[in-house]
Amino acid sequence: MRPFTSTISLDEARRRLDAAVRPIARAERVRLEDAAGRVCAADVTSPLDVPPFARSAMDGYAVVASDTAGATASTPARLRQLDRIYTGHMSSAVIERGTCAEIATGAPLPAGADAVVMVEETRKTGDEIEILAAATAGQHIGRRGADIAMGDRVIASGDLLSPGRVGAIAAIGSADVAVFAKPRVAILSTGNEVIEPGSALAPGQIFDVNRFTLGAIVSAHGGIAEPHRAAQDTVAALIEALDACATADLIVFSGGSSVGERDLVVDAIAARGEMIFHGIAVRPGKPTAFAQLRNASGGTPFFGMPGNPTSCLSNAYILLAPFLRALARLPLHTPRIIRAPLGRRIASAVSRHQFYTVRLRDGVAFPAFKGSGDITSLSQADGYIEIPADQGGVEEGAPVDVTLF
Repeated sequence: MRPFTSTISLDEARRRLDAAVRPIARAERVRLEDAAGRVCAADVTSPLDVPPFARSAMDGYAVVASDTAGATASTPARLRQLDRIYTGHMSSAVIERGTCAEIATGAPLPAGADAVVMVEETRKTGDEIEILAAATAGQHIGRRGADIAMGDRVIASGDLLSPGRVGAIAAIGSADVAVFAKPRVAILSTGNEVIEPGSALAPGQIFDVNRFTLGAIVSAHGGIAEPHRAAQDTVAALIEALDACATADLIVFSGGSSVGERDLVVDAIAARGEMIFHGIAVRPGKPTAFAQLRNASGGTPFFGMPGNPTSCLSNAYILLAPFLRALARLPLHTPRIIRAPLGRRIASAVSRHQFYTVRLRDGVAFPAFKGSGDITSLSQADGYIEIPADQGGVEEGAPVDVTLF
């Protein structure tokens, strides 16, 4: 056995991870249909005014405002209608004194008109339109360029493309946009006992769980999961696996990072890079490792996650997901947190920061953790609570903050 020579605190692990982040620089163009949730890679400026013409903000009549001075229901201004103007139609009519044009909401304002009277303030009598209220110049008109002026910066580089921002790009006529590429994340489980789901289990074998849970985390937090076949427990096989993953932006192995004599990921890392930390004072997930692998582009970050499914997924939520989001230039993830009373006492080892899964039942948080090797510790949980390293447990009935998955 090769015991940990030391462990670092969770806060120190986070500091080292933050210092190691190198946000992705590659960019690509995607169609607007695929742009939501991506990060803009270059400023977007408008080549035109939006709207590109003055338009009516109401259904009503386009008029010369001075024609309506003093108009009331009892003494209306009477105007002759020249045209009916609908959206998508530019009228050839010129509105002069004594004339008007019926106009739909969003339709281009005809030449000469400087106001719109809404239809509720008009009355049609024969060939004339009676205006029942005085209008002011500019009334119910959306001026050209009122929303976006030509040359305006519509989206800044680094902005997350929300639905509204995608709409703004569409409004200036662009069918695609430059975005930062999604980081490619190589995912690989280690261990002679690990086989693919769908295969027949031989004695002593288990199905690969971590490749799928890690892949789900990666997809949910801005990356592209690239699964690889499980690697055998030899230094040569692990080095070969690292080399096969070398073109990825981030490499994540699970298993092989603990303290057994066959946990050889540490030796493989020594052959290909530098270990930044190995061992965190947390439970579950103590044997988590982080390294930088050498390559021609300067280095590839590497996570060595615990092999036990609960430990692996727990630290993927807590450490891998924030690192990946920073790599992908995404904003911090802010999970929902609710306060609930604890339904049963939880004991915790002093000196290790504990993440304890819970399920919510009628507003009460009940412990859900079974063991690091039990995936149902997470699959049957609604979230987790944190127990600081200096705290020996949480009493039944105590209020706890539950971070929801």
